[in-house]
Amino acid sequence: MDAVRVALLREVLAGTEWLGATRRFAGTLRSSVVPHGGGLLLVGTAAYEPWHLAAHLVDEAAWSGTPELTPTLVRHRVRAADPAHLSTGLGRIEAARRGETLLVVAPDAPDPELLTRVHDARRAGATVLALGSGDRDLGALSHEALAVPETADLDLDTVQHLVSAAAGENALPEPRGRRRLRDRLSRLADQLTSPPPARW
Repeated sequence: MDAVRVALLREVLAGTEWLGATRRFAGTLRSSVVPHGGGLLLVGTAAYEPWHLAAHLVDEAAWSGTPELTPTLVRHRVRAADPAHLSTGLGRIEAARRGETLLVVAPDAPDPELLTRVHDARRAGATVLALGSGDRDLGALSHEALAVPETADLDLDTVQHLVSAAAGENALPEPRGRRRLRDRLSRLADQLTSPPPARW
């Protein structure tokens, strides 16, 4: 979903709780990774890998100049032939420590094994964020959770787009100076003319 579609979606959602909720969640995400220089781990469930959120966060990290938003995608099944950026298994959650952030995307209830690993990561000091159906067990382990129940006006994919876009927009203002407007226009031109990002 590109910036124009996100802007249109935000117009449609104006006056609902979703804009504020996604911005608050994105703000928590930023504030948990930026001061620590990164350390964002992104994991889904055994049946759902958040590929698109990973790709959008990579894009937002580049466009906003906030490399700390770049996640490590943690996968339930890793094959020997997988490239390096797709070869991080669940054992990485066990190694999570203070200063790292674990973002769990769960459209359905996570299995007990994942919940145990998330619990261990939290006990080791990692910040746990949850985005999903509102599973009670996962919510209890999370420092911050954003529930998207089946009865919601939006689906989880759309909420992920809003969260990633808001995470990239919350950058601190650039220092004021003579070239500030020119720099912003140059950056916008680069974004509009750059080729589409590689798909995961």
